[in-house]
Amino acid sequence: MSQVVIDTAASMQALGERIGHNCRPGDLVLLVGDLGAGKTTLVQGLGLALGVTERVTSPTFVIARVHATAAGFPQLMHVDAYRLGSALEFDDLDLAAEVDESVTVVEWGEGKAEQLAGDYLLVQITRSDYDVDETRRVELTGRGERWTTNDLDVIAGP
Repeated sequence: MSQVVIDTAASMQALGERIGHNCRPGDLVLLVGDLGAGKTTLVQGLGLALGVTERVTSPTFVIARVHATAAGFPQLMHVDAYRLGSALEFDDLDLAAEVDESVTVVEWGEGKAEQLAGDYLLVQITRSDYDVDETRRVELTGRGERWTTNDLDVIAGP
């Protein structure tokens, strides 16, 4: 596990870019955090790293959105599982076929999306206790062999 403190939206987006630069086809990234924690901002940065040119927004109402990326990069599948009650409802989305070719990022995915891949990166975002403070603590935890401590330390930065 690695930790990083983020104090601006630009820093959260930069963290997303560092994650994106380390992603490859088949990677699963689960994002956990309260409303407004910065999950979608992080995905915007990840999309930049993969060459997504369209605007990345939260797919809350459409549940899943696939973004085309630059040549040579895997597509970005962005899923918002907030409205889904269980792993069974998540399974009904039938995303498994696309996961092997994509970088799949699931907001609100913990407890619902782990079955998509044996290895995944869990990103836990915790907001400051103070409403006016933009500071976030981000914990990066690799599950399985794919995400090593070295990968996480590089992503977390100096």
